[in-house]
Amino acid sequence: MDHAPQTLLLAMFVIFLSAKVVGELFERLGLPAVLGEILAGVVLGPYALNWIPANDTIYSVAEIGAIFVLFNAGLETSPGDLIRVGRTALLVATAGVVAPFVLGFGYMKLTGDATTEAIFVGAAMVATSVGITARVLADLKVLSSELAKVILGAAVFDDILGMVLLAVVAGLANRSGIEWLHLGILIGEAAAFALFMILVAPRIVHRMQGGVDRLSIQNAPLATALILCLLLSWLAAKIGMAAIIGAFFAGLMFADYAPRWRLAPKAHAILEFLAPYFFFSIGSRLNIGLFTGSVLKTALVISILAILSKVVGCALPLKGRGWRPALTVGVGMMPRGEVALIVALAGLNAQIVTQPTYAIVVFMTAVTTILAPPLLRYLFREGAR
Repeated sequence: MDHAPQTLLLAMFVIFLSAKVVGELFERLGLPAVLGEILAGVVLGPYALNWIPANDTIYSVAEIGAIFVLFNAGLETSPGDLIRVGRTALLVATAGVVAPFVLGFGYMKLTGDATTEAIFVGAAMVATSVGITARVLADLKVLSSELAKVILGAAVFDDILGMVLLAVVAGLANRSGIEWLHLGILIGEAAAFALFMILVAPRIVHRMQGGVDRLSIQNAPLATALILCLLLSWLAAKIGMAAIIGAFFAGLMFADYAPRWRLAPKAHAILEFLAPYFFFSIGSRLNIGLFTGSVLKTALVISILAILSKVVGCALPLKGRGWRPALTVGVGMMPRGEVALIVALAGLNAQIVTQPTYAIVVFMTAVTTILAPPLLRYLFREGAR
């Protein structure tokens, strides 16, 4: 008898239980639950206790969890609000791409690394983890605030810009070099997709609402939204963007009708089940054993540069609003996540990035991910007060 399904169910049980238990402990200590879920991954993952070995199936479940984190964030973000903060968000995103890349590339070159390896590290420092930021903002119940919309909008634009940079990096990894025509098409497709989803897609939902209300199946609006979420996630990945960007735009489509159809609480129930797998998987990729001597020193410096470049760079476009809003947006853009790991893994597989350099990127991702949630919680609570 094939025991693969039983093994998967046991692994899912252990992950979900451990993530929730450690998350509860962190909440009681006044820390965000997401940190507990990440720590559970570090402890139980393949590089520590090895209770949960590296497994493509578990990672696939984790990616679906990331999709629903962003879908829920989109449901709470009105397209009109995103358009209103669009210019500010784009300025924040641009600063959040340029500053980390320049600092990361510059430091790696100064320490004697190869140019291509330095480019990979710089590229890995660029993309904000929309999933982690969205989860923290949702836990704090501040997704409807203007600053949260600036952060989410900037993080989405940041991922689109990061996707373009990833295409350049992938060209460097390929011996044939960068395909400029393909890159131009990729940029055009990404821009067209984003504009269509913000400006046109909500109008399509408006025309669909009568037909959706007449459907006989249970929870017809939720079923329709989930179908489009999965479709747009696939389409975004097909274009070359992260699937989570498509999921965010799917939620955005239905945001204006979410209260009427009560979509948010229903989608949140799905999120509660799937999200812990995503955050657990982030922690499980951290190999603490690699951090000795010069590797640890470089990892610490790169992590500091990653924090400063996002916090300072992304705060500058909002300096006219006061230091607290600017700092809040900068901290909200600080966590890296799945895109940074994808960039580093692409370099590792192409034998351009060494194993220690890959470990440095994972360390930087973990540090920025761990520091952002408590800082965001403090800044938003103090701002509300």
